[in-house]
This record gives sequence, C-alpha cells and structure tokens, in this order.
Amino acid sequence: MIALPEHQIPGVYHRKIGDIVVTAISDGYLVMDRVMTRNLPDGELTPALSAQFRDELVFSVNSFLIRSKDRVALIDTGSGDYLGPTAGHVEANLAAAGVSPAEVDTVLLTHMHPDHSAGLTDMGTGDLRFPNAELVVHEAEPRHWFDDAQMARASDLYKHLHFRMTREQVTPYLDRMRTFREGEVLPGVTAVPLPGHTPGHTGYLVESGGEALLIWGDVIHIPEVQFARPEITMVPDLDPDAAVASRRRILDMAAQDGLLVTGMHLHYPGFGNVSVENGVFRHHPEAWRQKW
Repeated sequence: MIALPEHQIPGVYHRKIGDIVVTAISDGYLVMDRVMTRNLPDGELTPALSAQFRDELVFSVNSFLIRSKDRVALIDTGSGDYLGPTAGHVEANLAAAGVSPAEVDTVLLTHMHPDHSAGLTDMGTGDLRFPNAELVVHEAEPRHWFDDAQMARASDLYKHLHFRMTREQVTPYLDRMRTFREGEVLPGVTAVPLPGHTPGHTGYLVESGGEALLIWGDVIHIPEVQFARPEITMVPDLDPDAAVASRRRILDMAAQDGLLVTGMHLHYPGFGNVSVENGVFRHHPEAWRQKW
C-alpha cells in the first residue's frame, strides 16, 4: 500500500533583492471568526470570499528572514504557542531554511500583536527563543503596550491577548531592545511607519542592488476585500481612520512605483505587485520562481 503524505512541505520561500536574500517563513494560518471587520456590511464578506473560491476566512501568518553577508534578521516571530495548532510554526520552518534561532542577530517587529510577537519567548519556560538577538521596534509600540492606563481601558479579551501577552513576551528583551521613529534600522532596511493598526505599526523597505521590496506588515488582512475596498477596517485597528489613511497611501505608492510588496497576512508567500484600474486597487501575486 502506498503511504500518503500527512504533512505539508516546509513553509520556506526565497526571494533575492540585490545582494539580500529575503525568505518568507510561514508561521501557519488562522481560521478567523467572520466578525473581524468594523464596517463591512452584513452579508458582503461571504460573497467576496466565494467570488475567489474561498469558503472561509483564512489569514496567513508570515514572517520574513533577511540574510546578507553579515546579517541574519527576522521580521516578526509568529504566534508561538498562543493561537492554536494551525500557527506557531516559525521555529520549525526556520530550521527547514537552515537557520537556528541562536543565529538570528536581530528581530524586527512590525508591531506587538500576538501573531507577530508571541514567538519571542517560550511561555512555558520563560526562555528567550532568540537568545542572541537585539529586538528592534518603533518607539510607540512599547510605550502603548506597557501603559497601564491604556490597558485599563481595553476589553478583558484584549487585556489578556494583547497587553499581558505582549508584556510577557517582550519583558525578557527589554535590556536588548532598540527603538526608532523612522529611517534606516539595519543596512539596506528602512522603517516605513504605517500607524493606525497600532500606534507604531511599521513596514520595512528592503533595498539592494537597485531592487526593492516593501514588507508592509498588516496593511492588508483580507486580500479578497481590502485591495478593492481599502476603507474596510479591522476590529483590532486601534485608530481605524489612520489605518485607512496608511493603507491608501502605501497602496498608491506601490501602484505608482511598481514596487514589489509582501505582508504578514497576504496568502503565503505573499510576494506581488499592486495596480490601480479605474480607481480600484488590484493585487497581482508573483509567479513562483525556481531561480531566486
């Protein structure tokens, strides 16, 4: 009898940007409750998903490894043990990419939501998953998530899932945390502040050899909806109006400049381009490349 496969191949996909290799590392995916948007009218999500042959709302959860001659950096750490068995696979897929956590010298966070930062620390032991890494994040992120007054105003769910989780994950790194406002954060990597989803939500522009890639964090959560309708906001957006403004600005820039983009919730591996046709943004996923 032929043995049938029981597991997917590793979530590892390489994309070269000049002399820098960017590797999409899959943390897995999350099947979401459909009440995730603030302003999408009832009954419109299901048809939007069905039109693209999707029968449930699935968020990819992606991280990105940045490797150059003298740098091993990871943008976002995935969700660790917090969000269920379909996610939390960054460490296994790093191993498949030939990288151990101890080799990572820098962890860049787009923001401190649990599907981005909950892979920092082993919640069972308290040990750092990236023992040799500097933690780099926009200054507004720790200022918000470590603010007791902000936490007191949050719902019970957000107190636990966001504020307490963030503090538990980040505290072991406080003695090795570097914050920024904007500008170059690593050689060839420039911060692009995109506030709204969180106060310090940030994308990272990777540039080398005349090529560029924008890793835009959570600009888009639901590709089936938000490219065509960038005004649609998400329940976790702390400032929905600012989130919409950031999304429109960056979609405009990507379309006008022909910029290669990817993100944490674009369907894995996420690399692609944006166009605008008759005032409507469209996403064009890049074809899989044998030669990267």
